[in-house]
Amino acid sequence: MSFKRILPLAPSFALALALSLALGAGIAAAQSATPPAGDYIYERGSGQLRVKADGHFDITTIGANAHTCALDGAIVRGKARIDDTTCVVNFSVDADKVKVTTNGADQCRDSCGARAMFEGTYTRPAPGCTDKAVAGARKTFKRQYDAKNYAAARTTLAPVLSDCDATLDWITQGWIRNDLALTQYKLDDRAACLKTLQPLAEDAALSDDGVKENYPPADAEIFLPVVRATRTNLKLCRG
Repeated sequence: MSFKRILPLAPSFALALALSLALGAGIAAAQSATPPAGDYIYERGSGQLRVKADGHFDITTIGANAHTCALDGAIVRGKARIDDTTCVVNFSVDADKVKVTTNGADQCRDSCGARAMFEGTYTRPAPGCTDKAVAGARKTFKRQYDAKNYAAARTTLAPVLSDCDATLDWITQGWIRNDLALTQYKLDDRAACLKTLQPLAEDAALSDDGVKENYPPADAEIFLPVVRATRTNLKLCRG
């Protein structure tokens, strides 16, 4: 009887194989993991995922025309069945992000209005970008602005806009842009003012009726005050 000699793996190949296996295990774990406890912000600040230490979660989101989604349950090995339905919600963790998907069951739509959805990516906000932190920064900004300490006011508000872009809701972001732009105007930095307002300039060029034609009724109602403020501030900064 003869035996084949089993050669040892070359060190580089063995290392590559070990890394490959470890990476595969990491991906598998991420796909089935329950998100760490905490609050996560839905895309463009349009909702929130809250996860408790025991795996219970709740999701609330808002879509066009103030339509909403609301659901809750318990996550077990990265999955949650909603009540006694056939809807299964999947949670995939990647660093500070949680991707939420479903099994495609029709009953998954029962948690949402016609123009709302909850599938997508939820991000754990940076410490300075939580709802509480943003509200605190805006309060400090107003106090500094009212005291005509414009340089300090700019220093307080500018990082909120730059650092929290991915998790700010669109209306809050619009107001922050206007507040920062007006502060830049007070500091005689008209170029920065115009740059800050640029993302809102297209809507500001429309009439009120034009805005109402471009947005669903509920969205237009809350956006019009932002648009009107932008028109005023653009005129100031254009001189």
